Amino acid sequence: MTTPVKPTQHPALAIARELAGEFALTAVERDERGGTPKAERDALRNSGLLSLTIPTAYGGQGASWRETFEVVREFARVDSSLAHVFGFHHLMLATVRLFARPDQWQPWFEQTARKQWFWGNALNPLDTRTQVKHFDGWCEFSGQKSFCSGASDSEMLIASAVDERAGGKLLIAAIPSARTGITLHNDWNNIGQRQTDSGSATFERVRVERDELLLDPGPLSTPFAALRPLIAQLHFANLFLGIAEGAFAEARQYSLKESRPWFRSSAAQVSEDPYVLRHYGEFWVGLESMRLLIERAADQLDSAWAKEHALTAEERGDLALAIGTAKVAATRQGLDICNRVFEVTGARATHASLRFDRHWRNLRTQTLHDPVDYRIHELGEWALSGKRPTPSFYS
Repeated sequence: MTTPVKPTQHPALAIARELAGEFALTAVERDERGGTPKAERDALRNSGLLSLTIPTAYGGQGASWRETFEVVREFARVDSSLAHVFGFHHLMLATVRLFARPDQWQPWFEQTARKQWFWGNALNPLDTRTQVKHFDGWCEFSGQKSFCSGASDSEMLIASAVDERAGGKLLIAAIPSARTGITLHNDWNNIGQRQTDSGSATFERVRVERDELLLDPGPLSTPFAALRPLIAQLHFANLFLGIAEGAFAEARQYSLKESRPWFRSSAAQVSEDPYVLRHYGEFWVGLESMRLLIERAADQLDSAWAKEHALTAEERGDLALAIGTAKVAATRQGLDICNRVFEVTGARATHASLRFDRHWRNLRTQTLHDPVDYRIHELGEWALSGKRPTPSFYS
């Protein structure tokens, strides 16, 4: 009987593990502090990982999406805020690749790889307070934008504005973060994901050149262009899995080293308590099911990405189902594990200095940005009526 050959790991994963070890040393303190993790973001710049998804022809490392998400998970196990902005950086690069012409995205890719640019998000299509004003050969963005993850300490932004002249159409642009008129507010103070800088931004007559608008082919114009929201969904699924894996690892270490058997237990040590073992067995089943669904979806995404404009609507729909299934499983199983780890660690594990609660807070905060009920509704339509999800900015 032959042993299956495991795929060779991308060299970036070893770099990510080393960085994750460094991030872990300050993760608890930084979770309490909030704000911008400037030193850690600079470490990501210096690591070269910001060019991970950029093809080698443009100076990048040419990693697949599955390899990239493995790095996201590596970071999420110890610091889900950094994992979030790192994954979003690559989502922004995917955005310009999918929505823009080659003569636009290729130079952006080359400069990102050469200068280790960080890309931030000011897109949020649900927030329509930013408006477009047209001029001869250029336009202006003015208004407010919320949930601008990773915008602070970035070199480039993906921003959107509503074009009333075109019936409320959303215009999307790639612009320098330091451009005159852009103010990034340090007003993110939520219970979780506390160092994603997901606060608000103000655009005050920000000039946007014609060649900075992502018009050709634009969003949702083809099945390939419509991969963008699916990449975002799979990024979050990997983020949730990484958080759950991190909570599991910390709980396991605490159970083995610190926890004591309950006074009514006949076990000599926690590792022999039947109730504790039951919980850990259920944790393991949950984690394994999440991993398998997520890795299957990542392989399907890589296949779809390779097809580019030959990708069909049916293939894109099948991918949406795979990613939606993985996202629902990661949401439910992740929240369950992050909540129940206290049942295997005990009362002393609630000490504020440990901040074991940060895993649940981080996962709970992020899952609320995409209510799982609506994802299940899409899956229900497929399961009952064979209807594939319709492309949108969020699915």
